[in-house]
Amino acid sequence: MKFVVSSTELLSHLTVVSRVISSKNTLPILDNFLFNLQGNDLEITASDLETTLKTAIKLENVTDDGVVAIPYRILVDTLREFSEQPLTFDINEETLAIKLSSDRGEFNIVGQPAEDFPVAAQIDESEKVSLNVPADALLNGIGKTLFATADDEMRPVMNGILLEFSPESLTFVASDAHKLVRYKRLDITAEDEKSFILPKKPASLLKNIIKGSGDVIVEFDDKNALFILDQYTLVCRLVEGVYPNYNSVIPVDNPNVATIDRLDFYNSLRRVAPFTNQASNLVKVSLTGNQIVVSAQDLDFSISAHESLQCQYEGDHMEIGFKSVFLIDILSNISSTDVVLSLSDPSRAGLLFPAVNDNPDEEVLMLLMPMMVGA
Repeated sequence: MKFVVSSTELLSHLTVVSRVISSKNTLPILDNFLFNLQGNDLEITASDLETTLKTAIKLENVTDDGVVAIPYRILVDTLREFSEQPLTFDINEETLAIKLSSDRGEFNIVGQPAEDFPVAAQIDESEKVSLNVPADALLNGIGKTLFATADDEMRPVMNGILLEFSPESLTFVASDAHKLVRYKRLDITAEDEKSFILPKKPASLLKNIIKGSGDVIVEFDDKNALFILDQYTLVCRLVEGVYPNYNSVIPVDNPNVATIDRLDFYNSLRRVAPFTNQASNLVKVSLTGNQIVVSAQDLDFSISAHESLQCQYEGDHMEIGFKSVFLIDILSNISSTDVVLSLSDPSRAGLLFPAVNDNPDEEVLMLLMPMMVGA
């Protein structure tokens, strides 16, 4: 098994797929890449058992097919130190000795048996649902919701992103019980209502590899999901369980509506947040007339701050409390110039969404639970 490959091209592919590899692998073989050479196609695979990511490189100078597992750390660390140049891999499949030759020297690595590498999960053909999703829709859906996922061992369904396919739309939902994000694409539909919960790690991987891809083929059954991109293929185990009825927590009657410059609101919160009590992180938002006042105080250290901003407000005078770090997170994940803050009363969740959506076929809604404002 022998082939020649560009050092920088190989490194770029290995860097991406290596993100799957866990620092706490239970199986030593998972600390390896699987190199599978068939004809002029080199397929490279990395896995942590739950998620498997594959990529392929088209080669020209190839001698013999073969399969071998190569330790990822030493290979990636070595490739990082090469300038752009052709590298020759000469692999003895009997002894698993790997000789890597450059224009200046030779490097020897010991591989591992390919048969020890776990086989990627397969989608059940009898239960498979297959859809084509535009890359930008998948990227925006994951990008808008990933930050709102939880880290809750007791409720693993909250640790992923819910994808709901229906005849009306494709909906992405994430929540950690304090904040909730719902992203809808009205231009993407399915014949039947289907859904799955995508775990956080593969969602993050997809976010990093999807840019520049065309349509993504999404296939799933009740246990696994497969994403086929232009250069990569990702298969992962889904989160098992039923996602909570998120629509029930979204207030529908919100007569108090403020339209605020998002960046001004965001920067004001960033300035006021250091003055919050470290335990509660509470920031108060007061709305009256065409003015919003952002304030915080920590009585233990006798510090306080407040700022006034102009806004367009329709509704009664209201004072509501939020955890500042969550509100800042939400504002940083809305891309419009102006943001709408929609409220019913201080004890119910506040809704935030773009005043104008970037795409008329998308709907973005972010919900934040309030905090009790002390006297």
